[in-house]
Amino acid sequence: MTVTSPEQMRELGRRLAGLLRAGDLVMLSGELGAGKTTLTRGLGEGLGVRGAVTSPTFVIARVHPPLGDGPPLVHVDAYRLSGGLDEMEDLDLDVSLSDSVIVVEWGEGKVEELTEDRLQLRIDRAVGDTTDEVRHVTPTGFGERWTTADLSGLDGGGLDGGGLDGGGLDG
Repeated sequence: MTVTSPEQMRELGRRLAGLLRAGDLVMLSGELGAGKTTLTRGLGEGLGVRGAVTSPTFVIARVHPPLGDGPPLVHVDAYRLSGGLDEMEDLDLDVSLSDSVIVVEWGEGKVEELTEDRLQLRIDRAVGDTTDEVRHVTPTGFGERWTTADLSGLDGGGLDGGGLDGGGLDG
């Protein structure tokens, strides 16, 4: 998928929220400034959670309780954590997973053992983009929950600025 503005990245997060449920783990990867927190901000809006979704880099994790009946959002930034799941255990993500949506930035090699079912979104800057706005988002599903999920709703048109591209989400 191609995203051409921060607002489109937030809209992608709002669309993704419509597919998520308690127990889902979403891993976000990409270089600094790729749009991971912007996507998570939209996800929080779509889930209807309390509090501003900001980067949890220095606090490592933030819990955003739901305003309604939906699940809480646990937003983790594992950038400063060097260890694997052992270091993440202090965050009790395994306890939170069953009743929350957990989004982990920089989680590769650190949180995969939490569950076989996870959705990974890779965000890359477009090569040769002179505006520094264009991003390519590549979703990859792991486990039965995500390899069988219909992600086509993420790729639909109708977003401000022309929507996301019409490419598939086969991962």
